[in-house]
Amino acid sequence: MQQLVKAERFCLSGHILAKVFGLAGLLLVVPHAEVITNLGSVGQTAFQLSMAGGGVSDILLGIAAVSIYAYRQLGVKAWLLFMLPTIVISLGSELLGTSTGFPFGDYSYLSGLGYKIAGLVPFTIPLSWFYVGLAAYLLARVGLNVDQKPTLLRHIGAIALGAAIFTSWDFALEPAMSQTAVPFWFWEEAGAFFGTPYRNYAGWFGTSALFMSVAALLWKTTPIPKLQKPQLTVPLIVYLTNFIFAAVMSCAAGYWIPVLLGVVVGVIPAIALWNMAQPVLMTEETSNHLPVIPVKQVAYK
Repeated sequence: MQQLVKAERFCLSGHILAKVFGLAGLLLVVPHAEVITNLGSVGQTAFQLSMAGGGVSDILLGIAAVSIYAYRQLGVKAWLLFMLPTIVISLGSELLGTSTGFPFGDYSYLSGLGYKIAGLVPFTIPLSWFYVGLAAYLLARVGLNVDQKPTLLRHIGAIALGAAIFTSWDFALEPAMSQTAVPFWFWEEAGAFFGTPYRNYAGWFGTSALFMSVAALLWKTTPIPKLQKPQLTVPLIVYLTNFIFAAVMSCAAGYWIPVLLGVVVGVIPAIALWNMAQPVLMTEETSNHLPVIPVKQVAYK
C-alpha cells in the first residue's frame, strides 16, 4: 500500500508540475517568438514536442493520480463503477455535441489534446471529465455527510452541488481553451457569454449530474468507505489545480468575470464542503495505540 501512496503522490506532483510548465510555455514563451528562436534547434524541437504532448501528459498524470487515490480510498469496485459510466456518458455527450450541437452548442476540437475518437473528440476529454468529476462529487458527497446519513435529500444535494462545482471549472476553462492565442477548441459562432453559448454550461451541468446520479445508484450496491476530511485533500487539490490553471490563462487574456463566477459557484463551495467534512474520528484501533498516561493516586483521609 505504501508503494501505491508513493505512486499517487508522484503522479499528482507531475500533474501539478505539468500545469505550471504549461502556463509558463503558453504565457511566457508562446507570445514572444524571439524566445523560441533563441532556443536553438534542440530547444525548438523540445518546445514543439511539449506543446504537442503537454496537454495529453498533464491529463494522463491526473487520471493516474485520481485512479490510484480512488482504488486506495474507495476500493476497486467503487472506483470502476464511477469511472466507466462517467467516461461512457461524457464521451457520448461530447460525440453528440461535436456532431449535432446538442447539448453544448456547435463546436469542434483542434489539435493538442491527443488522438480524436471518431475524428471528433480527443480521447483525453472523457478522462478529464472522470478525474475532475470524481473530485467534485466526493467533495459534495462527503461534505454533506451522505454516507453517514444517506437521505434522499442529501443524495440529491450532493449530485446538484457536485455538478455545480464541476461546471464552475468550465467558467474559467472556456475562455482559456477557446479564446486565447493557443486554442484547443473553437465555437462555430461566438456565444453570448464571453464567446461561449449559455447552453454549453447547461450541457456541462446536465452531463455531470447524469453520471454522478448513475454513480450514486451503483454505489448503493457497493457502499463506499466513510471518508473523512484528511482523505478529501487529494480531491480538493485536483479540483483547485485544474481550476487555477484555467483561471490564470483566462485572466491573462482579460476574462475576469467568468473566473470570478467560477470562484463564487465552484471554488468557495468546494473549500467549504472540504471544511465541513468530519475530521479523523477516534476508533478502537487508534485508541489502542495511544500512550497510557498514569494517574497519580491520591489517598483520602
